[in-house]
Amino acid sequence: MTAASVKADLKRDQRGAIIRLAIARALAGANAVVIYATGAIIGNSLAPDKALATLPISIFVVGMAGCILPAGVIARHYGRRAAFLAGTAGGALAGLIAALAIVLGSFWLFCLATFFGGAYAAVVLSFRFAAADCVEPEWRSRALSIVMAGGVAAGVVGPQLVTYTMHLWPPHMFAATFLVQALVATLSAAVLAGIRLPMPTTAEIAGGRPLGRIVRQPLFAVAVLCGAVSYMLMNFLMTAAPLAMRMCGHSQETSNLGLQWHVIAMYAPSFFTGRLIARSGAGRVVAVGLVLTGLSAAVGLAGIDVVHFWLTLILLGVGWNFGFIGASALVLECHRPEERTRVQALNDFIVFGTMAIGSFSSGGLLTAYGWDMVLLVSFAPLALAVVGLMLATRMGNSLSLGQKGL
Repeated sequence: MTAASVKADLKRDQRGAIIRLAIARALAGANAVVIYATGAIIGNSLAPDKALATLPISIFVVGMAGCILPAGVIARHYGRRAAFLAGTAGGALAGLIAALAIVLGSFWLFCLATFFGGAYAAVVLSFRFAAADCVEPEWRSRALSIVMAGGVAAGVVGPQLVTYTMHLWPPHMFAATFLVQALVATLSAAVLAGIRLPMPTTAEIAGGRPLGRIVRQPLFAVAVLCGAVSYMLMNFLMTAAPLAMRMCGHSQETSNLGLQWHVIAMYAPSFFTGRLIARSGAGRVVAVGLVLTGLSAAVGLAGIDVVHFWLTLILLGVGWNFGFIGASALVLECHRPEERTRVQALNDFIVFGTMAIGSFSSGGLLTAYGWDMVLLVSFAPLALAVVGLMLATRMGNSLSLGQKGL
């Protein structure tokens, strides 16, 4: 076999892996969309206390934080494909348990289901790093963006799945929705079963430098801060929005459509976010994302009409895309190849752990103080991220260039 044919085979495997990851990402997105669209509403009907209405969504985030490090261990020792298949199994289990919980009227069983859903979502988000591992360094941000763009389909499929299935089992609203979600997770597993990804090397299993040394890099600190704030605020506002819309007299169908546009806004920019990062630098893209997130909260404070909720969710989605993908691109510059699974898992653990704080507080704030207070509180972490980004830039970390901190 000639060197040219080996190179051609490698490129074909890389393209195939990225395409499969994007398709699996599109299918898996239905998991998160279904839980966000229905979690607070089901929680409100099943919870022993109405203040616990958004707890299932908070447990979803806990599942993300609690399972990302074990998934990283599986990936480091057995390869990313094994971790991905374990995650999709959790997604199918989440749908089945949720349907059973609705039929039985069990709030705590439903919370268990959303925990498994969170574990699935955590593994799905690591698809972006797997795509970056498949290509040369100069193409990493674009590969990462292509896989994230798979979420556009999820933005269409997820809310429509809820709309067309929520009444299929009349005595138990949303039970059929979760059964279909379990089926979609199984289809995602079938797509991932044929993927070809590099197996971990001996050096990768060993782990590379101590994590303490890696996390002390200023570039890593600001990347984690901006990624955590971007994701926390997106989750903080999106968790409360469906229930807030219902409290303001808007229909479930209107809420589903608003969530659909939100998810599309989260992922549609991914078709060009990678190019923006390559051209302008990850730091500048993150800064734009933070500004858009602040603007989304300002729009929400302007009124409670449908248009205000929808525009808030759309701006929030685009802000998350720029902030989170830009921060993820910065993380790629903070580790050596043999350290990637450990460092990436640590980054996501911190991000998802921070999300949990926002998610747990969102429902209580909404119930006790209303939608406006939820929006006002979001400005505090946003300001922290903006200040951190500005200080890091002034310290000369070359965020606009993505300078490596190795």
